[in-house]
Amino acid sequence: MTHTEPMRDIAHLGHIELLSPKPDESFRYFTELLGMECVHREGQSVYLRGYGDNASTTLKLSESDKPGVGHVGWRAISPQALERRAAEIEKTGLGLGWSNGDFGHGRAYQFFDPDGHKQEIYYEEDRYIAPDDKRSTLKNLPMKYPGRGVGVRRTDHLALLCKDVGPNREFAQENLGLQLREQVLFDEGKFEVGSWMSSTAVHHEMAYVADVKGLSGRLHHVSFWVDNREDVLRAADILMENGIEIEAGPSRHNNSQAFYLYSFEPGGNRIEIYSSGFLVFAPDWQPVIWNEQERGTGVYWGAALPDSFLNYGTPDPETHGLPTPASDIPGVDPL
Repeated sequence: MTHTEPMRDIAHLGHIELLSPKPDESFRYFTELLGMECVHREGQSVYLRGYGDNASTTLKLSESDKPGVGHVGWRAISPQALERRAAEIEKTGLGLGWSNGDFGHGRAYQFFDPDGHKQEIYYEEDRYIAPDDKRSTLKNLPMKYPGRGVGVRRTDHLALLCKDVGPNREFAQENLGLQLREQVLFDEGKFEVGSWMSSTAVHHEMAYVADVKGLSGRLHHVSFWVDNREDVLRAADILMENGIEIEAGPSRHNNSQAFYLYSFEPGGNRIEIYSSGFLVFAPDWQPVIWNEQERGTGVYWGAALPDSFLNYGTPDPETHGLPTPASDIPGVDPL
């Protein structure tokens, strides 16, 4: 039996741009409540980081008339890998071309996935150098624990909604080299509800999930890592004390095995506080596939996910006047 050599040109998920129609309120949520650090302001954007992130910034928060994801950034393993990926993606017809970069990283090749989510790949990246007042006494920690709010350590992953999961998953596998970790397949494997993928040992850096409204280019959630389950419970207290709506959790997912809490930041985007998922080290990992019966409510233990978890994504058509197709898929719990 012959095996195809895996493509390892992508090092890891680099950064996410999140859009908000309420930039001041969203900024407070991420800095005061989640405990992220603001490292730069430029135009209508602020650049944030978790205390454990190696890069100078991993979250770009931009003012916009609608919430959602602006773009997703992937770091290549080398300048040569960046050129290889750009050349291959260009062949798909989805390439947008080169940009001169942004705060925190150098030139980037930009493109759309088949569903219309904007993404980019870059190599050159600024490592965070903490000023004296934020320097940790641990030499291997980029900055000291903020002691503010939840204190998220790093940007972990995101889930993108799409009309059809299959083409987007295949695009990510073939052009980014993402490894498939788990899938949810309904109707005897005919309907791909969701696929979870990563370029590293973490369970997933990006998931594609079927959009029950039949729309394209939307966001389900962005997730931030904390060290343990007690931090997730503490996050629930902090968010409740500050009037933030908690949508689901604290509970435990069945796929990924992670402990989670979902809330809505003031701009309308769903945010997950996440911990305890499993790691994948095996090079011959066989994707775990769940059907309707095995998947159940999508929760290993804890309350079932609410209807909003299935039906709401950003931008939301009810909020922003977009048409809502009548082709909703009943009974599908995407995550």
